[in-house]
Amino acid sequence: MKSYRPYAPDQAYLLPPSPRDWLPAGHLVYFVLDMVAELDLSAIERPLQAKDHRGERPYAPRMMVALLLYGYAVGVFSSRRIERATSEDVAFRILAAGEHPHFSRINAFRLAHRATFAELFHQVLELCKKAGLVKLGHVAIDGTKMKANASKHKAMSYGRMVKEETRLKAEVEELIAQAEAVDAAEDKLYGPGNQPTDLPAEIQRREGRREWIREMKAKLEEDAAKGRAAEHEEMADALRRTAADPETPARRSAELMTKAAHHDQKAAELNNDDPDPPAVDSDLPRNSPPAEPSGTPKPSAQRNFTDPDSRIMMRDGGFLQGYNAQIAVDEQEQIIVAAALSNQASDTEYFEPMLRRVVDNCDAVPLVTTADAGYFSADNVLAAEHMGTEPLISVGGHKSDGKLNEPAGPPNLQTEPRAAMRARLLTPEGRAAYARRKATVEPVFGQIRSCRGFRQMSLRGLLKARCEWLLVCATHNLLKLWRAGTRRQLLTAGAPS
Repeated sequence: MKSYRPYAPDQAYLLPPSPRDWLPAGHLVYFVLDMVAELDLSAIERPLQAKDHRGERPYAPRMMVALLLYGYAVGVFSSRRIERATSEDVAFRILAAGEHPHFSRINAFRLAHRATFAELFHQVLELCKKAGLVKLGHVAIDGTKMKANASKHKAMSYGRMVKEETRLKAEVEELIAQAEAVDAAEDKLYGPGNQPTDLPAEIQRREGRREWIREMKAKLEEDAAKGRAAEHEEMADALRRTAADPETPARRSAELMTKAAHHDQKAAELNNDDPDPPAVDSDLPRNSPPAEPSGTPKPSAQRNFTDPDSRIMMRDGGFLQGYNAQIAVDEQEQIIVAAALSNQASDTEYFEPMLRRVVDNCDAVPLVTTADAGYFSADNVLAAEHMGTEPLISVGGHKSDGKLNEPAGPPNLQTEPRAAMRARLLTPEGRAAYARRKATVEPVFGQIRSCRGFRQMSLRGLLKARCEWLLVCATHNLLKLWRAGTRRQLLTAGAPS
């Protein structure tokens, strides 16, 4: 009879096996353990050490960081799934070292230290630079509309809010009148106060919904007023600059200063007395609801009840409730050298802030920077040239090979910068460089969305969503760093001695 290899799943071990024997030596989990041991986690350690040493001991910060980094790297983003994996998945068991933190502890750790996780992006990028994976010969900037942790059906326009508030008010008043009529009839039967009845639950439900809508309406009005005030401030600054120009006549200068003072007064009236909270990534564009000149929101202005910071955006021909996630990718190894996220749908205003992040993160300027037609503006071209990089930004009509579709009639070039950029893109060098844009940045979005399954934000709110996006980008670079090291080991092992 044919014999088999020994199989005894209930066999107990005389000596416990080493976790290092459970997976191959080059597995990602060991790379994450070694890397986390070298990361600077003082921003997490300080608040933990400042707490009272008595009471329940917290989980080791490096274990929690390793669990989240590995989870985001392999497509496990849910805190509940991470908790389950510490019992069912060998890699997570190795990272947790026998611990099984509750999903609420994992989620609380992620929320409490979200800014530190965003900072890990810079630490991982530094490791990629030291490994020689960043060359800055060509950097491509692009964005994608990332679905927020909210439904677009939970958004309501300002015009509808006004109608709903009026309708609910009439319904509540009608129900209260009915309740008062019933109370009066019961008072006649039983005497006043002998059988008091509470307001019907239907009244409470409608009144609560009305208060909810009223609160969202007030916040929308506040956002619209702030946006309109910012416009007045920008107009006042522009008028003062023109008035200060030596070539401006004195009489004209005085008129401009009067108009600037008028705009300052309007801005002061629209701004509330409470100071705004400290800005986060204040150089990024931020969407403000459309407002009338008086500061009142337009009827079309919308606000989402689940995630008020998110906005309705278009992607792949459909609408979603989401954010605009931006990345800048180095062509050499597809390393993300800059990342950001905001709620402005159009891409134009992101180009300069993203390019500045590339320079700040890498302490160098890329030779060539490419972007699609959504980023073109004369100001963006000038900003890139001022920083020392050659911008190649599409002016529209590109084929898949990077060549421009020649217009049938006379080219509709409304500005000289657009004509100059088109001429630059039509050169052999420009065509060759721009043709590499899609092959540089688009695969990164594919790896994040399709390979790792990150298709929507887990956290709500602009600040939390920005930090989570940086964590996603940090784990992308972590995977690139691990694969580059594995590839080098294989090449070294296969080289002749």
